[in-house]
Amino acid sequence: MSAASNTALVRRLCEAGGDAAVIQELTSADLLWDVTPGFPCGGVYHGVEGVFDYFGKLMPQFDSWHTEVEGYHASGDARVFVVGHYRPAKSGVSEPVRFIQQWTVRDGKLAGMSQAADSAVAQRLVNG
Repeated sequence: MSAASNTALVRRLCEAGGDAAVIQELTSADLLWDVTPGFPCGGVYHGVEGVFDYFGKLMPQFDSWHTEVEGYHASGDARVFVVGHYRPAKSGVSEPVRFIQQWTVRDGKLAGMSQAADSAVAQRLVNG
């Protein structure tokens, strides 16, 4: 696939709002979901079930969560970088959490996501 096609694939997932059907459609069976250590529920998750497990642990820690993508940047034919801010809120407090995600595309499917984010801000919100 071309860099533009890969970017469109990642954009579609990011704009899906956590729609399980879209996640299953766009990701490979052996998806590797790598969330930076220190981030709430950080770790490595495998497959779509692993992604659902991650979000099942993460979301109950916050009252709301929004993601604001600032840009998509393709690198070659297999990587797409996404930069932006997460906007979690808890107990009436919300702070922007800067992130970058590196997506790997293989055979027209999302095969991997590696995320780095401002873990200190996210943990401060979780811990009050």
